[in-house]
Amino acid sequence: MTYCVAMALDEGLLFASDSRTNAGVDHVSTFSKMSVFETPGERAIVLLNSGNLATTQAVVSTLRQALHTDRPNLMSVATMFDAATLVGDAVRRVIHHHSTSQLSQAGVDFSCNFLVGGQIAGDAPRLFLVYAEGNFIESSPDTPYFQIGESKYGKPIIDRVIRPSTPIDEAIKCALVSFDSTIKSNLSVGLPIDLAFVRRDECRVGLRHRIEPDDAYFGHIRVAWGQGLRKVFNELPAPEWLAADRG
Repeated sequence: MTYCVAMALDEGLLFASDSRTNAGVDHVSTFSKMSVFETPGERAIVLLNSGNLATTQAVVSTLRQALHTDRPNLMSVATMFDAATLVGDAVRRVIHHHSTSQLSQAGVDFSCNFLVGGQIAGDAPRLFLVYAEGNFIESSPDTPYFQIGESKYGKPIIDRVIRPSTPIDEAIKCALVSFDSTIKSNLSVGLPIDLAFVRRDECRVGLRHRIEPDDAYFGHIRVAWGQGLRKVFNELPAPEWLAADRG
């Protein structure tokens, strides 16, 4: 399991992903879920993935191998819509190949999802959610963010805070609180967290940061958020009808 979130803001696109692929009593694996395709000033495309690790690695490898051919690839397409189409086609081909192999008889789930976002010069910043079937949807002002993986624990804070107009510093803070809530409730999601930000019209990844377990800011966010929640909870009034019932 994993957790990834991407936000389409007026300032640009924010991406965040955890790096845990397996968790158990004595086994934890770490792999980055973020892939960057970039020619600074001309295009910056970021992919986040969740799902079967072999499938997602095969999809990313397929996309990288295409860069060295004359076929349409992420460094040659004219729009982000075309980029999402390429990723969807690769996902569909890889899953079809794996599902028709002998491994499919073992009941292995080869499905995966991708978040694809970025900006190509001459096109606006755009964000897409690509499904295992290869089809995709695009973010909108009403839905300015997408999540994949273990999304339910981190969704409430994002729903309450994130709007297209949200400043990038507030968005990063919100994303980290969302990750803290998810990590707190699900062992299969964990540090490190990879962050990337593509500022509008710069067509490059202006921020790339990895949050390790000893990151001071994330540690402060986790403590302050937990204390703040308890404080607000304790300040909530008891229901009036309970007092009446006791009387």
